[in-house]
Amino acid sequence: MNIVFFETMPGEAELLTPLLPEGHTVSFSPDTLSLDTLSQAADADIISVFVKSEVRKPIIDALPNLKLITTRSMGFDHIDVAYANTKNIHITNVSTYASHPVAEFTFALLLSVSRRIYHAYNQLREGTNFDTRDLKGFNLYGKTLGVVGTGRIGKNVVRIARGFGMNVIAFDTHPDEQFATETGITYHPLNELVAASDVISVHVPYSKETFHLFDAKLFSCMKKGVIFINTARGEVVDTHALIMALRNGTVWGAGLDVLEEERALHEEALRMERRDSSVDYELLTANHILIDMPNVIVTPHIAFETQEAMEEICRVTASAIQAHIAGSPQAYL
Repeated sequence: MNIVFFETMPGEAELLTPLLPEGHTVSFSPDTLSLDTLSQAADADIISVFVKSEVRKPIIDALPNLKLITTRSMGFDHIDVAYANTKNIHITNVSTYASHPVAEFTFALLLSVSRRIYHAYNQLREGTNFDTRDLKGFNLYGKTLGVVGTGRIGKNVVRIARGFGMNVIAFDTHPDEQFATETGITYHPLNELVAASDVISVHVPYSKETFHLFDAKLFSCMKKGVIFINTARGEVVDTHALIMALRNGTVWGAGLDVLEEERALHEEALRMERRDSSVDYELLTANHILIDMPNVIVTPHIAFETQEAMEEICRVTASAIQAHIAGSPQAYL
């Protein structure tokens, strides 16, 4: 079989190669899978992608031998699963990795925002300025953290927050009451949670149901001066509504590892050069506004990215490929 990996990072090929079955053609590319790079997978039976590769109908139709798509991510909104299923193409994701790294990164963002660490660092580096008048933060101890989504990542965030002495409340469409009893948290409706929280941390997957879950109406319910952290998916948040909430002081600061339409932002120059009609330039502008705001920290979707997480991603991906070749396909979606 012909197996092609896209969006590979340094070190991934070395980790994957000894885990893959012998006797097959395997190639690795750092490129995002797109219509421009499609020739690299022309005869592929199996492709493996990450979150910037949008595997939609045109891509799927152009790969006649394709039988398996593995995404080396937990989320799979970048793949047209329904259409792939109509062509008997199997899809797997990595459902177990990075629950600890993402939870840890959530607090890296939270501490950076609450203690104005990035602003302080830049102030000192750029002007050797020790003036602390604009660097006042606030304690996490005793504050209320609202965790939206208590899957593996959300649960780890709860546990870390307990170590900081925070009061934790949660929202989930399927509350885990046993976990709530074990950790001493309480579940609340979303509008009540945001009204009571000093910090809100988002850990829900992106779907039709969660698209713009955080809209202008929900931001208007928040306690004034809240910190907003998102390490889930950018599309869960209405970018324009977040900007307004930051400007009017509802949100005191934000830490974002994800942005709405971040794929388009990543390829902005190329898309503008082609005058790509599918680009929402108003949203691109809004993302730039967010990135430039002094009370916002934006990172390039790296919450998952640790050596240990990469090793787990490679192990699970290789296992899915081995199972498919052996005739026992796995499914994690």
